[in-house]
Amino acid sequence: MPHRETHSDTPVNAFAEMGLATELVQELAKLGITTPTPVQAAAIPQLMAGHDVMASAQTGTGKTAAFLLPALHKLFKPAKHNARGPRVLVLTPTRELAEQVAKVATDYCKLIPRCKVACVVGGVPYPVQNRMLAQPYDVLVATPGRLSDLMRGGRIDFARLDMLVLDEADRMLDMGFIDEVEAIVSAMPKDRQTALFSATLSETVQRFAGPMLRDPRLVEMEVTANAQPQIEQAVHYADGYEHKQKLVAALLKEASETQSIVFTATKADADGLAEWLKLEGFRAAAMHGDLAQRDRRRTLDRLRRAEIDILVATDVAARGIDVAGIGLVLNFDLPRFAEDYIHRVGRTGRAGRTGKAISLVTKNDFMLLTRIRRRYNIDFGTVSMPGLEARFKPGQGGGTGGGYGDRKPSGGYKGKRPQGGGGYAGAGNGGGGRGGYAGNGGGYGDKRHSDSRGSDAPRGGESREARGSFGGGASTPNSNPGSFRNGSRDSGAPRAERPAGNGETRQRRASW
Repeated sequence: MPHRETHSDTPVNAFAEMGLATELVQELAKLGITTPTPVQAAAIPQLMAGHDVMASAQTGTGKTAAFLLPALHKLFKPAKHNARGPRVLVLTPTRELAEQVAKVATDYCKLIPRCKVACVVGGVPYPVQNRMLAQPYDVLVATPGRLSDLMRGGRIDFARLDMLVLDEADRMLDMGFIDEVEAIVSAMPKDRQTALFSATLSETVQRFAGPMLRDPRLVEMEVTANAQPQIEQAVHYADGYEHKQKLVAALLKEASETQSIVFTATKADADGLAEWLKLEGFRAAAMHGDLAQRDRRRTLDRLRRAEIDILVATDVAARGIDVAGIGLVLNFDLPRFAEDYIHRVGRTGRAGRTGKAISLVTKNDFMLLTRIRRRYNIDFGTVSMPGLEARFKPGQGGGTGGGYGDRKPSGGYKGKRPQGGGGYAGAGNGGGGRGGYAGNGGGYGDKRHSDSRGSDAPRGGESREARGSFGGGASTPNSNPGSFRNGSRDSGAPRAERPAGNGETRQRRASW
């Protein structure tokens, strides 16, 4: 068992008192940032003291600055070796998160003489990245799949590496990147400093990280969505797919003055719902792992420029999205893993802004909701749109009393999906027919949550940006809970209830 170091209060130190370079402190002050967030106050002093750190921190808590500031502080001192290659490496699970971290690092690097940031992700031509890596750079932000490919081509030299950061390590395991990460780490100098940040520090994450860290300090933030009081979280009960569609339209109309993200379980659902919303008059677009990198960037740029108001996305595609205007998150489908709920909710209410997160929950979804509530001790409110009240109520026995059912509307898309013109050929009879998408060689079967449907793992040709599978691959709840090489998270059983927290921090030393 790791030795715990208990603290009654979260340390709140000014950035200057942490020993950060004056230039960094002054830049933070210009941005109006003078007080660290709890995770920054806990992690930065440990990293500045030279310790390895393993930290649990939710998205939107300031974790990027928690590892970037100490890492960039090292660049004010000469490199330990005269060689090419990065002095700081940040590994992230997705392209969008890598690009977001690289942007923040570039902003901070302006204060450091000759500091350059490189970002390598899948979907970008290799010659472009080879030319970039041939130039001097100090900070490298990368996804594991593409970095592994470049290393095999002899393009990366870690001789002068000072610090390795593994950001969102739990997601890297989910996506099946363990082999790539282990190969990357094995090529690094042993005297590097390592920081690992994860939404949760599960036993799986700790076993994965143990060989990579030296006597790490553990910084555990209480992982609870209630630690983000600026986000109003609620549930709207629903009677099935068609009912959910009507609820989404009504909730989006009510939130018309802000931008929204709607989360679906699969890529096909994201495409279908986005097309339906456009036919209903909304400015919507889908984003998922099957889109080419240029198309994903174009969609994000349109969202940032407010050319679209609604992004319909899957978990993988939405990781790392940081758009100030997102005021509403809608869970059309609840995530299969409780941790993903935290990441979804974190797309709104960022940087102290307020936001709402509403989950549409059918009878079949109620167990997933219960797991999320127990895992993070969330006190969900309940909302009900006038005229769209659900027949389903928690605690009721039997069925939903007819009505919408819990299946796709009958008819489905006739032929190919609409390209801005067509739509649902059949309006659906509200009884939950067997139809589904009729075109493109088959489509959906009866149930909406069949494990045989595709996940959001990108197709081949994207440099193995995801080797695992959310929908029906290795990371299903039925996977072996004792294994982490297959990307499994847990056995699917509800976790023990954790005490509520208000951002308080626990630190301890780990010894494995």
